[in-house]
Amino acid sequence: MMISKKMEEALNQQIAFEGYASFLYLSMATWCDHKGLQGCAKFLQRQSDEERMHMLKIFEYLSDVDGFALTPGIKEPPRKFKTVQEVFKSVYEHEQKVTQSINKLVTLAKNEEDHATQSFLQWYINEQREEEALMRTVLDRIGLIGDGPQSLYFIDKELDALNQAAAAEAAGGAGA
Repeated sequence: MMISKKMEEALNQQIAFEGYASFLYLSMATWCDHKGLQGCAKFLQRQSDEERMHMLKIFEYLSDVDGFALTPGIKEPPRKFKTVQEVFKSVYEHEQKVTQSINKLVTLAKNEEDHATQSFLQWYINEQREEEALMRTVLDRIGLIGDGPQSLYFIDKELDALNQAAAAEAAGGAGA
């Protein structure tokens, strides 16, 4: 099975997009770590790892369909942020952009009658729905906590609880 050059190029652009997201979240994690927000840092490191995995899935898919995956040059993401609230608002906005990009890929695959790529991208559609829902939950919790003097402590505790829930879920899924 061969993939069209147009689809290959579009998937390579998505590789770069996913790679940038991984670096962006890693940069945010480092910022959080320097602010003493280890729960937030760990959460964002996990998100960074996930984005890298998303990128690698496309690499593997392109190989499977006789395409060529390009290793992108990735521009350096910002490393300074004003507030933890700004960090997570940026994450949510970035996830919305990723969703738009995936939707464009699906449309292209449909237009090209590339059923294999359409099927492959279905996983990303579901993943993005989950990612956006998670980030909305994080923003909602941050909003409920507010921005009083102790807010950073409680925000960090909330994200650490999400980390522990994800770790428990991963441990439970590993044996299944």
